[in-house]
Amino acid sequence: MIRFKNTMPLLFALAAANATAETAQEARIKQLIEPRMGVGIKVDSITKTPYAGLYEVRTNGDIFYTDENADYIVVGKVIDTHTYKDLTKERVDQLAAINFADLPLDAAVKTVKGNGKRVMAIFEDPNCPYCKKLHQTLQEIDNVTIYTFLLNILSDDSVVKSRDIWCSGDRSKAWNDWMANGKAAAAATCPTPNDKVLALGKKLRIVGTPTVYFSDGSRTGSALDAKALEQKLASMK
Repeated sequence: MIRFKNTMPLLFALAAANATAETAQEARIKQLIEPRMGVGIKVDSITKTPYAGLYEVRTNGDIFYTDENADYIVVGKVIDTHTYKDLTKERVDQLAAINFADLPLDAAVKTVKGNGKRVMAIFEDPNCPYCKKLHQTLQEIDNVTIYTFLLNILSDDSVVKSRDIWCSGDRSKAWNDWMANGKAAAAATCPTPNDKVLALGKKLRIVGTPTVYFSDGSRTGSALDAKALEQKLASMK
């Protein structure tokens, strides 16, 4: 048996070599696939995934997958069959993290519950059934400040409902009355942040509602039950 007095330098050297090889492989795939994507399409990055030998391809905020020779493109979701987690969605949300302080909170409906120390922002459409389900979940959460951005993407009626809520005397109450009880706000007219919120949604690449941002900048568009939401909020510093 051969014994090494100190194997750490060797291990570090091997790790460095592997990292370099992987980086070179990713660069090679980028060179192969970018010309095949079509005129004007730029590949932002290639990253090896831990599943099925696939490589993640990022372009213009979108994610899809390819093989090591860039012979095939896989478009769609990768689902973990053990946990049923949408791994593609998790990755998109991870890449979509923001600086929470950059959000224009003056363009959102502010709701304070309890001491309001925990903070979150939600992009919602008043006609979104999943938003109403999330609203029910939020009834079980206390000591939180919620900034609701009225992202009207489902219909013209969404714009009307959001306008009436925004122009009401108590926006938070009007929003809750509609989402929890189906009681529409009285018709009203005033300047609204509709265009500003739509532009923000486009900038953040929000394609569906509800989309939730937490105070650490992380994002989720996945359904959260009260327990999972409470755990996430409790983890915030």
